[in-house]
Amino acid sequence: MNRIIGLLTVLMLFLTGCKSSKNTIVTTNKHKSHRTENHTANTVVRHALNFEGVRYKYGGTTKRGMDCSGLIYVSFKEASVELPRISRDMARRGIQINRSEVQAGDLLFFRTNKRRKNINHVGLVTNTRGTITFIHSTTTRGVITSSLNEDYWKKAFVEARRVL
Repeated sequence: MNRIIGLLTVLMLFLTGCKSSKNTIVTTNKHKSHRTENHTANTVVRHALNFEGVRYKYGGTTKRGMDCSGLIYVSFKEASVELPRISRDMARRGIQINRSEVQAGDLLFFRTNKRRKNINHVGLVTNTRGTITFIHSTTTRGVITSSLNEDYWKKAFVEARRVL
């Protein structure tokens, strides 16, 4: 009986891995210096870029396979920044910012399934010079860098959040 409950619990965690909601909880640390934030953001982005080309794996957090929230989770963890493992909970962290204000290290949230009202995808901003680019893990191409100017991502975009 305990084994069945354990398996059901693990299954539920995996099934909610890249889903999230739009609830807002503001958490900021106003005492951090801008220089420290840039260093932390650079560390997060550099670590995420090391996973480029890794295949998609639901619930994955390693070079053997990675899902969208797993990529964000391990990249922030590398910089000693704890984030929830599930994107639904990530979307409750930090402060919501305008698309025009995003910087490297900010999070972008998307709704790629139009039949659902909830956010179901997350990416990490890697560059804002010229066009906003972000790294994320897709089910078809694995960990890739995309442009927010691509029609697909422009239409699916819901919000940007700053957690650093």
